[in-house]
Amino acid sequence: MRAIFVIVKVQMVVKFTLNKTERLKSRKAIDALFSSGRKFSMAPFRIFFLPDKEGLKFGIGVSNRNFKKAADRNRIKRLTREAYRLQKNELSGYLKEKGIGLNLFFIYTEKEMPEYKQVFEKMNKALTKLLYLLNENNTSAT
Repeated sequence: MRAIFVIVKVQMVVKFTLNKTERLKSRKAIDALFSSGRKFSMAPFRIFFLPDKEGLKFGIGVSNRNFKKAADRNRIKRLTREAYRLQKNELSGYLKEKGIGLNLFFIYTEKEMPEYKQVFEKMNKALTKLLYLLNENNTSAT
């Protein structure tokens, strides 16, 4: 008689997506974010955020004053979106746990073209500080 052992490996699937529904595109939402949202700076970004009823929505802007060529602005936006896409899961989990949504907008403020590694590290620091501010805001409200 043979014993058969079956090893089942359960993997937690983490999705690293940035769908159309996760993009901040509404002019009304963006205007509300800039007029009544909170903000902080963490070089090379200025981050605006505003709690919302819907899920996590993200936007990025790069000034044409600092980067004249659209190709340069688009590259910075692509790098920033990619860094955000890979690191947003902790923020998304926190918001789901609390049952709130968030509108989030990053403005790139530096005048030099960044390397991806730099953007990734700064995005990590910015999201960590954002989590701290959201947690501080929720604990003081209760």
